[in-house]
Amino acid sequence: PRPMDIAEIDVAAAAARRAAGAVVVDVRNPDEYEAGHVPGAVLIPLPELAARVGDVPAADDLLVICRSGARSRTAAEHLATVGITATNIAG
Repeated sequence: PRPMDIAEIDVAAAAARRAAGAVVVDVRNPDEYEAGHVPGAVLIPLPELAARVGDVPAADDLLVICRSGARSRTAAEHLATVGITATNIAG
């Protein structure tokens, strides 16, 4: 299967979009989230995402974050399969 076309932005662009009202979903593990996270980010660990897709906030601009950008890309791809557009925060 060909890779999905998922939009990616860097942390600086994410901060600007968050200031403009974007919603951030953090897909790291709870211990990583507790160690530090984007203020207001909704924690839905990647292994729980499929079961908790109903917990993903409705947003005109949805951003997904993890530590490196790998898990959040996987999350954005999964969300795309259920009709939710999300932008991956890389890095």
